[in-house]
Amino acid sequence: MPDLSMKYLNLELKNPLIAASSGITKTLPSLKRLEDNGIGAVVLKSFFEESIPRQAELDPAENYHPEIYEYFGYEHDKYFGLGEYCEMVSKAKATLKVPVIASINCVTADWWFKFSEQIQAAGADAIELNVFNYASSRNFASPNIEKIYTDIVKGVKSCVSIPVSIKIGQNFSSIPNFISNLEKSGVNGVVLFNRFTDLDMDLNTFQFKTSFEFSERHEFFVPLRWIAILYRQVKCSLGASTGVKSFEEVAKFILAGASGVQVASVLYQEGPDVVATILKELEEWMNNHGIKDLNSMKGKLSFSKDAEGVANYYMRSQFMDKILEIE
Repeated sequence: MPDLSMKYLNLELKNPLIAASSGITKTLPSLKRLEDNGIGAVVLKSFFEESIPRQAELDPAENYHPEIYEYFGYEHDKYFGLGEYCEMVSKAKATLKVPVIASINCVTADWWFKFSEQIQAAGADAIELNVFNYASSRNFASPNIEKIYTDIVKGVKSCVSIPVSIKIGQNFSSIPNFISNLEKSGVNGVVLFNRFTDLDMDLNTFQFKTSFEFSERHEFFVPLRWIAILYRQVKCSLGASTGVKSFEEVAKFILAGASGVQVASVLYQEGPDVVATILKELEEWMNNHGIKDLNSMKGKLSFSKDAEGVANYYMRSQFMDKILEIE
């Protein structure tokens, strides 16, 4: 039987498949079902700073992180308080044998550090930071946004000893430089990429509304490219996210250099049983190609260390080839 084990965030995983933070990872029965189907690790449903009781109700039309809509609608009243969240971390850790990764999503800087300390004390194996920040003003320059991320990483790392990863979006002018700076700030891993809500408009009420749909397979090409580019340029773990529907995306992400592959939409669409299917088909594919372990193929199709030039040349040449095919 092929060896599917991988090391992600310095954690030993029996396989690279990770249940991403979502509504499916917020109850013990659901988490146990994922484990029973062979999941390698779980990222618990995010704890949101906004879930702390406040006087004013949150407006779902505002630009909060998409997880807060629970994929199907705004469910603020169902979110954990901090005490409940830490209790959930402790129970998950006591119940599951796979690594339990907590997830925090904050707006106010100070809360990141306070929450991370308590979540570590609750027994989390690692923490995934979920940062959502848009440059919506012309006065807010790119370096200012990147500094928010690196400052958060530095602050959290100074408060905890467990591994810390950060899940980012793709809207950065130089992803390799940005991730290199995150690594210098102490981050143990970066997850590529987060998916955010889209802005929509109601043509009858003339009001803004939000749209958030399950990922499609074609979306995996973007993180695939960047993981292949980054693998030989950084030492931190690279987590893949978005568009994973089968063993094929998992195998390709590993070949590009990923250490872990997160799934969410496919769990909603097909249920936790799909985990066992993906892993079985991955093993069959490895057997057919004589691959004994995933680590031997990790990064095999990543770009060289001089990825800046090689990747640009490769992507441009492929673009030209495809254009010629169409014409």
